[in-house]
Amino acid sequence: MLLGWSSSVAAMASATNHPKTVASSSRPNDLLGRPLGVLRLSLTARCNLACPYCLPDGKEPPGLLTLEQRLRVIGATVSLGARSLRLTGGEPLLHGGLEELIAAVQPLRATHPERPGLREIALTSNGLLLTAERAQRLRAAGLDRITLSLDGTTAVSVARMAGLANAAAGERALAAVLAAIEHARAAGFDPGRGALKLNAVIQRSANDDQLLPLAALARGRGVELRLIEFMDVGNRNGWRPEAVLSAAEMLERIGERWPLEPLGRARHGTASRWRYRDRDPESGGAHLAVVASVSAPFCGDCNRLRVTADGIAYTCLFATPGSGLDLRPWLAPGTPPQALRQALADLWHQRTDRWSEERMATWERGAGDEDHPAPAIPAHAEMAYLGG
Repeated sequence: MLLGWSSSVAAMASATNHPKTVASSSRPNDLLGRPLGVLRLSLTARCNLACPYCLPDGKEPPGLLTLEQRLRVIGATVSLGARSLRLTGGEPLLHGGLEELIAAVQPLRATHPERPGLREIALTSNGLLLTAERAQRLRAAGLDRITLSLDGTTAVSVARMAGLANAAAGERALAAVLAAIEHARAAGFDPGRGALKLNAVIQRSANDDQLLPLAALARGRGVELRLIEFMDVGNRNGWRPEAVLSAAEMLERIGERWPLEPLGRARHGTASRWRYRDRDPESGGAHLAVVASVSAPFCGDCNRLRVTADGIAYTCLFATPGSGLDLRPWLAPGTPPQALRQALADLWHQRTDRWSEERMATWERGAGDEDHPAPAIPAHAEMAYLGG
């Protein structure tokens, strides 16, 4: 099977594809009934790695937002219903004002389960710059969760998947990430409560031989591993369907070694979770997750807004270049806060994005044979710019 569509994928999603949601006047729905729930805020487009599935520019776009402007964006999205703030990049640990930003948004936290406000502040990082002292500072500032990225368990595989020059550089990167896991744990990011997780992008014939070793590493370290299908984000990574190792195939391989029990996908979540049957459910490393945006899309209840480091708002990870809304006119000095809020509400009200579903439907119609040539993949904005 080209992408490994399997009946077992059905067990991965407990959420329905197109929920009918009734929004309050303060929490807008898009045209498919999806509320705004998550703000993914990119702090930088720079990265200290060059992972081939992302391929960042290595430089910042002009006109980066200031701390005050970022706080205004966060405040406006929280007022529209965002409950989770995810700080991304590039590599967000390259941003010198990270701790200051985290501390500054603490007043936006929800004070009651029924009241609006932030319920989670999370960070995604490659971990190379996460020293023990930095982890402590992030925790003290008010960061709730950190997800680290690791796409291999050997020096060679890490070097290949991180775009590093040689195995020696891969060995250093691997050691840094493994140390970062322990630094985060020591700082109070408890993997047993979901405050510390590990991401891995798996690409067929590139690092799929690392699938079982990564699962073993995560089990041994007591952290949840989140396996991510290789996606057609951006225009540089050479994506093709044949390079996708589907979530169903990943689960089959891992399940043959360690039997798994499906737990489903939370509504508005990206990952379907599974439990290792040989582990205590309350222990660290007892769970595995898969993000199957290619083989089992979750567009139907996606609630994510992305804002780039230079203030462009996008409503989909697979957005076309130039399709975002430049928020800087509403962030100029003297502009009333309600103007920014209304601009974001209008953008969300018009949202119809569902590229992963459209891609899947196109390929399932028989693309790729002589009678049905594969459709051209539209241009997408780059992942490092959008913030992943």
